[in-house]
Amino acid sequence: MSYKSIVVQLDMSAHAHSRLEYAIRLARQFDAHLTGVFSSFTPDPRSFYVMAGAADYYEVHRKSRQERHGALERIFHAELLRAGVTGQWIDYPDSSGEAIPRHARYADLVVAGQDDPDDPESFIADHFPETLVMSAGRPVLFIPYTGVFPTLGANIMVAWNGSRESTRAVHDSMPLLQRAERVTVVRLNESQGEPGVNRIPGADIALLLARHGVKAEVAAIDGVNDVPMGDMLMSRASDLDADLIVMGAYGHSRWQELVMGGATHTMLQSMPVPVLMSH
Repeated sequence: MSYKSIVVQLDMSAHAHSRLEYAIRLARQFDAHLTGVFSSFTPDPRSFYVMAGAADYYEVHRKSRQERHGALERIFHAELLRAGVTGQWIDYPDSSGEAIPRHARYADLVVAGQDDPDDPESFIADHFPETLVMSAGRPVLFIPYTGVFPTLGANIMVAWNGSRESTRAVHDSMPLLQRAERVTVVRLNESQGEPGVNRIPGADIALLLARHGVKAEVAAIDGVNDVPMGDMLMSRASDLDADLIVMGAYGHSRWQELVMGGATHTMLQSMPVPVLMSH
């Protein structure tokens, strides 16, 4: 198993270039084809016309965005050529919130950005990261908007609770796990309510990983009721000096509302390092 087709989400945000660099690094590592899908939120110009001088401001802003768009496209092709990676650039100016999930379904891995509250250009659509991981059907590697990460996947922490989502995340991240120098499986109350009291916690998933050539250590977070699980995971990742977190994404739709699990929501808001999520 390997990643042979990678999609990277590109936009007008200040961190789009660094996100591209991480995607190129992965594409080169796995000899994968890289598709850059550019989409950004564009406000309706008619909404500016009610204010005096707003139309001129919108036009100047539009031209500035066009220039940045063109610069990013040139950088994309230049860096692919320099890295010896095959790829293509796709513009998707309309329905920006739908572009990445649509192309993600034809890829092995998606590289996307975290929402940056201080950068309006990082906004694609309401709840875009949550919608992406819930609808893409593929693993999504989120790159935080803060921090620089010299390594990516050398020291991986896997959040494991035996659920369908965490199982999916482990299998979806297998190419990275097989190349990692260190893998730590952090078991989260896995055995609660399950039969088999003599079972060694975490032994089953460690055995599965070993059969795939991954030597993993097993740690545990049990009986913690007064600290949110998302905070516990981030704290443990810091203790392990992990450069990548692998975890299942938990959530569901209720009427028109997207309801995310607590740990998933916390990680999407405050991820300290890149996070690979699967649903």
